[in-house]
Amino acid sequence: MTAPAPPLPIDIGLLRRYRDAGAKIAWRPAGGAAHTEIAHLNDEEARVERTARGRRARVRVDAGPLGALVVLLEADRRGLPERLGAEEAGRDAAFPAGTIVAGWGGAPVPTDARPKFGDLVELARYALA
Repeated sequence: MTAPAPPLPIDIGLLRRYRDAGAKIAWRPAGGAAHTEIAHLNDEEARVERTARGRRARVRVDAGPLGALVVLLEADRRGLPERLGAEEAGRDAAFPAGTIVAGWGGAPVPTDARPKFGDLVELARYALA
């Protein structure tokens, strides 16, 4: 049995709003890319790539409000990511606007930028329209 994730440093009312928004996300496959889906919420879309091998797990998302929300929801399930990183726009054709990447269990993340968890909490607010 897996222990529940420790609470996140997010106001409980705001966390409930994020969870409610997460329940409304529509998902579809990303057209042949393994472990990749497209999240759709409030006329916004975000590419989401999840990889896991044993304890190592990584979530890579489009940089933007919906991508940040997806990372927060994953952290709600797994606990705070051990590492957060970001990739600049133009580094990967699949993520033309750049990425936000969260890693657990030693999974690598890019080092173009190192966002703070609080930055993602604030960015995800824009997905709550």
